[in-house]
Amino acid sequence: MRIAIYASVSTDKQDNDNQLIQLREFSAKQGCQIVAEYVDIVSGSGKKERPQFKRMMLEASQRQFDLLLFSKLDRLSREGTRKTLVYLTQLDGWNVAWRSFMEPYFDSCGIMKDVVLAIMANLAEQERISISERTKAGLVRARRAGKRVGRPVVAVDLAKVEKLHHEGLGLRAIALRMGVCVNSIQRARGKVRAR
Repeated sequence: MRIAIYASVSTDKQDNDNQLIQLREFSAKQGCQIVAEYVDIVSGSGKKERPQFKRMMLEASQRQFDLLLFSKLDRLSREGTRKTLVYLTQLDGWNVAWRSFMEPYFDSCGIMKDVVLAIMANLAEQERISISERTKAGLVRARRAGKRVGRPVVAVDLAKVEKLHHEGLGLRAIALRMGVCVNSIQRARGKVRAR
């Protein structure tokens, strides 16, 4: 079995050797060949670029390895349950197995796979609901503070729209020429009709 290792550390001061040593030893004990190692150093500054993670996902989609081994689930992704579930589902779709070294229940080959994914899917849905509720509460607070929320108002010269339309231009061409989107033109036309 061809194994790929993914390791992630929070800062360049942290030593990723411990993760790599454990994962290499585990692979050797399983009699598996390590074909790739991906190591991202992600700073705590808010920059979340993970070039090795992107490369790993691309090569997983190309089936360059059979199993992705990582130290812990939070080393694979800290983007929340929903995004992590998407990554694991993508790996499954590409027929690439995955396994957490320190959390044996996170194992796509284990008997608990379906249970774990069902729990993660449920947590992802709860996370989505929580995000939605926080967003709605923030909008209500902003409105109460007198702030305008939503899309900025775009002024559309309907006379110019009609002139260009009569010249034979379609909505896309008109929108491009006027520097607005098609939806802005359609909304402006709809408001006039509604009056």
